[in-house]
Amino acid sequence: MPLTAITRSVSATLNECQLTCKPRETIDVPLARRQHTAYEDALRSLGVAVTTLPARDEFPDAVFVEDAALVLDELAVVTTPGTPSRAAEGEAIAETLARYRSVVRITPPGTLDGGDIARIDKALYVGRSTRSNDAGIAQLRAIVAPFGYTVTAVPVTGALHLKTACTYAGRGTLLANPAWADLSVFKEVTVLESAEPWGASVLDVNGTLVMPSSYPKTKALLERKGFKTLAVDLSELQKAEGGPTCLSLLFSTKQ
Repeated sequence: MPLTAITRSVSATLNECQLTCKPRETIDVPLARRQHTAYEDALRSLGVAVTTLPARDEFPDAVFVEDAALVLDELAVVTTPGTPSRAAEGEAIAETLARYRSVVRITPPGTLDGGDIARIDKALYVGRSTRSNDAGIAQLRAIVAPFGYTVTAVPVTGALHLKTACTYAGRGTLLANPAWADLSVFKEVTVLESAEPWGASVLDVNGTLVMPSSYPKTKALLERKGFKTLAVDLSELQKAEGGPTCLSLLFSTKQ
């Protein structure tokens, strides 16, 4: 099936973003916008139809749309991000998601960031992090169980999200930094340790792994293992603890 990506333009207030694991650095917002456009162009080059939503300057982190929702084949789950300044981001994107899926919501006291959800077929692995709590994980489990999905909590330490620590690269391979998450809960996958600590976040798009150009050793490792990669410069967005997965909501659509 064809793929659609929903993205959101970079807020003018990006320098006010929330940070958990990285020291604050000045972000060149115009450069971040150019990098975001190049990221969208990379998705288009891989056959993805990209819908870009306008910037929301009242939400400094809104460019990281993945945290606001989870889109499955059967429905979309609007989350309640674990940072108060981001709590309303889900509602800001719900109307757009409703064009593609029925929409349900995670509600307080549950918190859940989409960046904490790694999907491998019908198995959802959810990071128990500073952004996602047990109540949010329990709500997600109840929502998706009728559709045959399982939800497994994964303790995360030292990283913002689970998908900072590990991502599914396809072909039964989990790219990971084992220092940041308990990988023992992942079943029937081969763990490939990233060559750089922050290099474990990649986005599988039609068999090509979109990844930051700042991790050339991990890129070379993946290519030696037979993976096809596409590197994009995300330096300014990485200062806001962003990566290739969190910049889009990627899902299949019927022709």
